[in-house]
Amino acid sequence: MNIIVTGASRGIGYELVKLFAASGENKVIAIARNAEKLERLQKECEAANPLSKVIALPCDLSNVQEMDKLSGQVRSHVPFVDVLINNAGAIVNKPFTELTAADFEYVYNVNVFAVAALIQKVLPVMNPEQRSHIVNISSMGGFQGSAKFAGLSAYSSSKAALACLTECLAEEFRESNIAFNCLALGAAQTEMLSEAFPGYKAPVSAVQMAQFIADFALKAHQFMNGKIIPLSMSTP
Repeated sequence: MNIIVTGASRGIGYELVKLFAASGENKVIAIARNAEKLERLQKECEAANPLSKVIALPCDLSNVQEMDKLSGQVRSHVPFVDVLINNAGAIVNKPFTELTAADFEYVYNVNVFAVAALIQKVLPVMNPEQRSHIVNISSMGGFQGSAKFAGLSAYSSSKAALACLTECLAEEFRESNIAFNCLALGAAQTEMLSEAFPGYKAPVSAVQMAQFIADFALKAHQFMNGKIIPLSMSTP
């Protein structure tokens, strides 16, 4: 399969690329801003399996000019895309009264607007021959009725917007051969979790969360579309 993973330079995205690349049967396009970390990921995958196929595409998804080039770059490496995992995310941990318009813009640009823009870029190259899958990675912080935490109003509200966007796209493209689903992740031990909850130890590792997401991305679209699925053993 041809798979795109964003936010691939650390945490769950990093582990997802390693999992997909392990068999050597998938071609994985790893997208993140940090070119050095993507190169390290690529070498790590090759060391584990010389037949792995990882394509590093450094890109700031919130940069319009870089995004405009991305579609052509993807096409130059793969004829079509089977799976897109929108995993990249941004967080600001700050009291609501101290949040600025720039804070909100930064978080929403990465967590919502960039996701929508990337989906628009990738839709024309989704596999026309079989059902493909777009998986948006949200958060329990954006899941309706879940526990909410002070300081995360920009982050949590952006993740709620991403979940709603998933439902909208599933309906709009219902007659196409593309499924849209969203996973609302609970606590997993990542750098982003440490930014939100310093000192907290999650019961789930980035590897464990990535294992579930990878399996979901490859199989779940045969059975569901437009679902927002909470995936959590714990929220701090």
